[in-house]
Amino acid sequence: MNITRENIDALNAVVKVDIAKEDYSDKVEKILTDYRKSANIPGFRKGHVPMTMVKKQYGKAVLVDEVNKLLQDALNKYLTEEKLDVLGNPLPKAQDDLDWNADSFTFEFELGLAPEFEVDLKGKKAITQYKIVADDKMIDGQVEHIRKQYGKLISQDTVSKDSEVTGVFVNEEKEINNKATLTLDKIKSKTAEKALIGAKVGDVVTLKTKGLFNDDHDLMNFLKVAHDDAHGLDVEVTFTVEEINTRELADLDQELFDKLFGKGVVTSVTELKAKIKEDSEKQFAQQGDQKFLNDVTEYLVENTKFDLPATFLQKWMQTAGEDQLDADQAKEEYENSEKSMRYQLIEGKLIEKYNLQVTFEDLKSFAKDMIKVQMAQFGQMDPQDKELEDIAARILSNRDEVKRLSEQLMSQKLLELYKNEANLKVKEITYDEFVKEFYS
Repeated sequence: MNITRENIDALNAVVKVDIAKEDYSDKVEKILTDYRKSANIPGFRKGHVPMTMVKKQYGKAVLVDEVNKLLQDALNKYLTEEKLDVLGNPLPKAQDDLDWNADSFTFEFELGLAPEFEVDLKGKKAITQYKIVADDKMIDGQVEHIRKQYGKLISQDTVSKDSEVTGVFVNEEKEINNKATLTLDKIKSKTAEKALIGAKVGDVVTLKTKGLFNDDHDLMNFLKVAHDDAHGLDVEVTFTVEEINTRELADLDQELFDKLFGKGVVTSVTELKAKIKEDSEKQFAQQGDQKFLNDVTEYLVENTKFDLPATFLQKWMQTAGEDQLDADQAKEEYENSEKSMRYQLIEGKLIEKYNLQVTFEDLKSFAKDMIKVQMAQFGQMDPQDKELEDIAARILSNRDEVKRLSEQLMSQKLLELYKNEANLKVKEITYDEFVKEFYS
C-alpha cells in the first residue's frame, strides 16, 4: 500500500491511496474459505461447495468490504502519523469508472486543513468586564420585599393603595379566566387604579388591558395569556374582587433574621443588608461573567484573522448531517455556522497554548461543588463527604454527564484565563443599569 499527499494550497490537500493485491488477497481468501465451510447452497453438501461458486456469489462483496476497511484504517493511521489537523472528514473523490475486477485500486480523498494562526488575548482595545453591584435602592427594596413576604395579612373592607387584591380576570372572547393576586403598585393605568380603589369584595370592575400594567409581561402572569398575545393586547376584562388584604410588615428582629439565614448568622439590620448585598452580587456575577464571555468570544472571532477551506466545508456539509443538503442549503448552513467554527478553532488553540486540562479529580471536585449547591437549595447545608462522593460517583458513571460537566468546567477555565490574560477594564454598574443597557 502506498499513500501520498498533494497540497493544493495551505488549506486544501488531496490524499492518494494505492492498494495492491497483496494488501487484501490473504484476508479475502480467508473470509471466502470460511464462507465455503458454512455455505448452504442447494445441490451441494455443507462444506463441499466449489470455491469458484463461492467466489462468484460472494467474492465481489467481500472484496469491496475488505478494501473499504483497509482504506479507512490506512487513512486514519496516515492522518494520525502525519499529525494533520483536518476540518470535517476526508471526502472521497468520485470514481465512476472503478473496476473491481482489477488487482490494484487507487482512491483519492479531499482534505480540508485547519489554518495556521496565532491568538493574541492582549489586544489594543480593552474588553469591558462588568461588575454588577447591588445599590442601596435595590437593597432597600429587597428588605421591603422580605418584610412584606414574612408579614401578616390583615383583611380590609375596601381596596386602598397598599392593598393586595385577589380576584378573577375574565374575557370570554380571548378565553381569559384566571384568578390572581396583585398589588396596586403593578398598575400603570391611572383610570384602572381609580376604578379599583374603593372596590369591595364581590364588586366587578371593568379594566382595559392596554397599558394596564407597568410591564406588558405581567399580563402573562395575571391573565395567563401567551407571550405573543401579551404585547399590544387591547381588550376589556372584568375583575371580580374576591379578597382584600393589607400586609403588616414583619419586624426586623432576630426571629426574622434566624428564619432567613439560620440561627445567629445575621444579628442586625446592617448585617442583613450586607448579606443581601453579598448574595445578590454572587448571583449577578454569573450574568456578568456570561456577558464577559460573550464579549471575549465576539472580540476573538472579529480580531483573529485566518481563512477557512470554505468550498471544501460546504461540500462536506452536503453529506455530513442526517439529511442531505443541496449546494445552496450547504452554503447557507456554512454561513450560519462559520462564526462558531472559527471560535472552536480559536478555543482549541488557546487550550493547547495554555495547557488547559480537565482531569478526573477536577471533574469530581466540580461535581461535588455542584451537588452541594443543589442540596443547600433543599435545606441540606452540611452534607457528609461520603454522601457527596457517592452521588458524584453515580453522576460520573454516566458518559453524557461527564461530557456535559467537562464542557462546563473547560468553559470555567477559559473564563478564568480571559480574566487573567486579556486586556480588560472593569466597570461597576448597578443591576438596573445592566438590564437597561443590555436587555431592554
